[in-house]
Amino acid sequence: MILHTHRQGKGEPVVFLHTGLETGATDFEEQQSYFAAKYDVIAPDLRGHGRSSHNDFEDYFHKSADDLKETLDSLNVTRAHIVGCSLGALVALFFARKHEKYVNSLTISGLMPGKPDNWKEMHKQDSTMQAMLLENEEAVSFLDQQHDSDWRAFIHMAKDESWYPFEETEDLSDIKSPVLFMVGEGNQHEVQGATFYPNQSERVQVAVLPFASHLVHVQQPDIYSQILSQFLVKSAPQMQRGDVDG
Repeated sequence: MILHTHRQGKGEPVVFLHTGLETGATDFEEQQSYFAAKYDVIAPDLRGHGRSSHNDFEDYFHKSADDLKETLDSLNVTRAHIVGCSLGALVALFFARKHEKYVNSLTISGLMPGKPDNWKEMHKQDSTMQAMLLENEEAVSFLDQQHDSDWRAFIHMAKDESWYPFEETEDLSDIKSPVLFMVGEGNQHEVQGATFYPNQSERVQVAVLPFASHLVHVQQPDIYSQILSQFLVKSAPQMQRGDVDG
């Protein structure tokens, strides 16, 4: 499906993929504004989110990767820098593997590199929090306005303990493009990736941001944007890099 997409700016394309239950308009807001001065900023609503109405959540990540390809094709974008956090990072990772020719670089955050020993306990806590969300009338009303699809289906999908694709996140050595893994120092499970991802591939760079946890782009927006900006310049195709530098 072609995703409902927000677009601004001109230049080399940069795609921002939002976190779960957010939209292209409500997530990465500061980064979109920052990068639109020099880049073609593309922020789609992922499948089942915002105005990208769809209730098929089966094989979600593979289908979302195909959605993004179809969307970029419709925008006549043949290559782009892909940036994602949490749910968006997982979709970005699947996209980079499945449609690698479209990827100039890959920036991911809010991602667990391996299955924690206490995953069952963590998943149980997450399920409890999600159940509380469904009981919050104000939150439910807000999300009903934000999303055309039944966003509750996404929460039900995450109730399955095996929903998280750890087999995709544990090794980045097969990713062909330059990779930037940004992580907040406060999330111990995600920080582990900073220790072994660079050992898997010389293409992987890591940035550990202080005073931040899962949502580094929200908690440290200025530092996040500065680091990402430097990474994008270094990862630009040679011809475009010369234009930027010169």
